[in-house]
Amino acid sequence: MQITNFWLLALLCLVAGYFCGCISTGYFVGRFYHTDIRTLGSGNAGTTNVLRNFGRLPALITFLGDIFKAIFPILLIRFLIPTEPFFYLFGLYCGLGVVLGHNYPFYLGFKGGKGIAVTSAVILSTAHPVIILIGLVIFLVVVVITRYVSVGSLIVAWYVPVNTVLYYQKFKENNLFLHMLVISLLFTVLAYFQHRQNIVRLIHGNENKLFRTKKEKEAEEHEN
Repeated sequence: MQITNFWLLALLCLVAGYFCGCISTGYFVGRFYHTDIRTLGSGNAGTTNVLRNFGRLPALITFLGDIFKAIFPILLIRFLIPTEPFFYLFGLYCGLGVVLGHNYPFYLGFKGGKGIAVTSAVILSTAHPVIILIGLVIFLVVVVITRYVSVGSLIVAWYVPVNTVLYYQKFKENNLFLHMLVISLLFTVLAYFQHRQNIVRLIHGNENKLFRTKKEKEAEEHEN
């Protein structure tokens, strides 16, 4: 593939992914309730904040919307560019664009979600099945044990570079592996940047938990 065509296609995938990512499902779900979800709770237009403020069904709709807006364009790339490693690399560019659009939608003042659901969709669309299966188990176990979605999310942020390291080192010619690794790590950097406030709260022990135990509820009622 010629260098000019390569970078043109990479840019096209990035831009197309961005506009797909700008479809902010959480925002539109909030508007159904005549509310801007970004004014509630964590101020995030993602699944967890929708769950805490509107309930399970709106959260499920938000999650599925965010998943499919990443899966569809990446699967289209798989159809158009079926050969490896170019499908994976251009899929990463598209997925990165989706994350950027989800996190920073232009029509919402560049204030959107944190990008974990769409990052998960990138993983589902591009990663090896073993990474998908093990990653899902680890995420669920961590969230159930800690009751912090943010901790599970920060772990998910590493799945893309892990998949790249485990399955694409064979493409070291022409620096393709290094190229894929750099793009992969950008998913992790973006996730940690978007979760910077969560990390601070985790350090100080006041991060919001997904659910409270019976003892915690009783203690809270006693304090009130």
